Amino acid sequence: MPRVPGPVHPAQQLRRLREITTVLVRFGFPDVVARLNLERTVALGRRLRIWPRRAPWGGRAERLRQALEALGPTFIKFGQALATRADLLPAELVAELCRLQDEVPPLADGLAAATIESELGAPLSRLFADFNPVPIAAASIAQVHRARLATGEDVAVKVRRPDIAGTSERDLPILAQLARLA
Repeated sequence: MPRVPGPVHPAQQLRRLREITTVLVRFGFPDVVARLNLERTVALGRRLRIWPRRAPWGGRAERLRQALEALGPTFIKFGQALATRADLLPAELVAELCRLQDEVPPLADGLAAATIESELGAPLSRLFADFNPVPIAAASIAQVHRARLATGEDVAVKVRRPDIAGTSERDLPILAQLARLA
């Protein structure tokens, strides 16, 4: 049975803010970190290690998309929502964020199979006559795999990303806080 998320502890929020700050800096956005006054979320001893010495690869729009992917499902959803705002954002940014609609990286190898087995309480070999571990589609919340039942029927198996409810529960207040700061 899935875990029902509860209130997010302030220490968890601070830890997540540190992760967000580190990802933003790693992808070349120390200016955003400074503008949002997030420098204080980075532990003093780590501050010197995370500030980049040179600009990372790719243009700013591409790096933003990559940062949102690195931050996970909630931030990918946020990027997908931003991609619909061609009236507010530059065309280059909208085009790059549109890639979050259908080019999201899949789960790590084996994680979908492990999730299915855990949720359904049986090994894949008992659940399906055939299961393709390579997804046919991957999105922010789930990914889809081809499989064949023992009856011979071809099916699509949708696998939610692990702990999606907990991740969203933790990230939504942080996104709201970042929006207020912005």
